[in-house]
Amino acid sequence: MEIHVVQSGETIFTIAAAYGVDPQRILDINQIQHLPYLVPGQALIIPITESLYTVQQGDSLWSIAKEFNINLQELIDLNNIQNPHLIYPGMVLKIPIGDPVKFGTIQTNAYINPIGNEQDIQQIHSVEAYLTYLSPFSYQIKEDGTLTDPQDDLVLQAAKDHGIAPLMVLTNFKDGNFDTGLAHTVLSDEGMQDILIKNLLEVLERKNYYGLNIDFERVASEDRERYNEFLKKVVGKLKPKEYPVSTALAPKPYEIEQGEWHGAHDYQAHGEIVDFVVIMTYEYGWAGGQPMAVSPLNEVRSVLDYATSVIPSEKIMMGIPLYGYDWTLPYTPEGDWAAAISPQYALQLATKYGAVIEYDYVMQSPYFYYWDNGVQHEVWFEDARSIQAKLYLVDEYGLKGVSYWVLGYDFAQNWVVLKNMYNIQKIED
Repeated sequence: MEIHVVQSGETIFTIAAAYGVDPQRILDINQIQHLPYLVPGQALIIPITESLYTVQQGDSLWSIAKEFNINLQELIDLNNIQNPHLIYPGMVLKIPIGDPVKFGTIQTNAYINPIGNEQDIQQIHSVEAYLTYLSPFSYQIKEDGTLTDPQDDLVLQAAKDHGIAPLMVLTNFKDGNFDTGLAHTVLSDEGMQDILIKNLLEVLERKNYYGLNIDFERVASEDRERYNEFLKKVVGKLKPKEYPVSTALAPKPYEIEQGEWHGAHDYQAHGEIVDFVVIMTYEYGWAGGQPMAVSPLNEVRSVLDYATSVIPSEKIMMGIPLYGYDWTLPYTPEGDWAAAISPQYALQLATKYGAVIEYDYVMQSPYFYYWDNGVQHEVWFEDARSIQAKLYLVDEYGLKGVSYWVLGYDFAQNWVVLKNMYNIQKIED
């Protein structure tokens, strides 16, 4: 696999010819069959299975095969050589490329917003080979300690069919947002916690969940220790039944102890209490904020520098977004919020409006501008380059793996790059 950045004037046919690849294979692997043309600055995955080598003076087929660590007969067959002794300087040979280099085996998770119909099954089926865990979002706590049901029956069956371990997601989500007051009620009421944990265990057992993921956000910083104690209590009840417990953490580059997004998330304590954590290293560029990369690499690296200093790296899953945003300009805090879009749709916008895709090498993210009915737009999204840059961090920091938010956004390149770089562990392994 190689990543090619489209230059002005290039077409799918000229690029395919340059790499000696069938153009249809490039279209298929990038899933861009419906684009009317390529966009300058667009990243393409090139599915290369062979390279070219020019024979030098003194070369033999045996020495070439040894140099590239390939089978001699495979080299002969690939080049349709009738007499292995008759090769000459300047002769161009095809060299087979073996399996992609893997950095090792990791675990992966993806959140999904189930809607309870066939679409859920299709989303899981398209990515089943790349997932260790699937996390339907979410079971929401009610004031009496009971739980909502996120219409997860179909996704749980699909996960089972494809060998994916489902994680039950517990949130303090209420009326469309994370609720600080609800979190405080739960964390300060031991009796309610007992009811809640009893209900958790009932759902875990009845629906055959593999484990629990707790995603409490906008928790008051005054509830920091209460949250830690609640986690200890949950783990104490679930561990004897062999249910792993994980948490979702807001990204922070140092120990922030104040503020509703960060203060109550005690990195070191979570690293000691739970089995693993998902660090939500995205939403730097968010729908209500200024245009920028959703998951800028420089910010992600700062978070991982701190996180790995207080949490064992093998307990950390790095968050990766499967989406981008389309902002209208000029940005104002009181203006319209940006629209969440898939990377595939971002390319459609770029072709529709004749945009040129640029790339920020500090944030490691593509972006472009376009005009529509006299209004300028700014789009930041993900592509093969930005995903590859993030996935390198998993190996660099020795992380447990990655967690995706959220299934439902078309992004074919992500899964190709992931497969090219890592083997994905299945729980039954």
